[in-house]
Amino acid sequence: MTEAPDLTSLLVAMGQGDAEAFDRLVPLVYPDLRRLARAQLRRLRVGETLDTTALVHEAYVKLVDAERAGWNDRQHFLAVASVAMRQILVDHARRRLRAKRGAGAVPVPLDEVPGVVAREAHDLLELDDALGRLEAVDPRLVRVVECRYFTGLSEQETADALGVSLRTVQRDWLKARAWLRAALNPAR
Repeated sequence: MTEAPDLTSLLVAMGQGDAEAFDRLVPLVYPDLRRLARAQLRRLRVGETLDTTALVHEAYVKLVDAERAGWNDRQHFLAVASVAMRQILVDHARRRLRAKRGAGAVPVPLDEVPGVVAREAHDLLELDDALGRLEAVDPRLVRVVECRYFTGLSEQETADALGVSLRTVQRDWLKARAWLRAALNPAR
């Protein structure tokens, strides 16, 4: 990912309150946002009701609200976008489970309930809950997971986005994965 020459200036302009800078920034990072969304949806398989375009557009709405966040560079912007996408996916999973449990829907025979989609939504909520617990222990580990797992950034891109060394990201990634594995599979 090579950075467009005017991306940094757009990020600075946004931080200074230029309302039009965000609209000029989005076309520059839209392909990256679609790549992130596609990777998350493929990995998480959250069902047919949320597609790549919908996820990118919902993230856009969240990012517009946070446009004075003071992003430093493309990696930082994408890291924030990945957090927004994670929140959208978790909210989507909660809505799916709520709908599965009734939420005013017409009863459906048990043999017609899409169990696989419900299980995947439940898994995503468990992951989000575990990340919340991990954040109480070490917030940087959660940022590393968001950058690596949800955004798909390389180790070096994650280090750049978080302002830490490559070796720190490598250690944190190992620690976070081990912690999450233990939290999500306590019987093992």
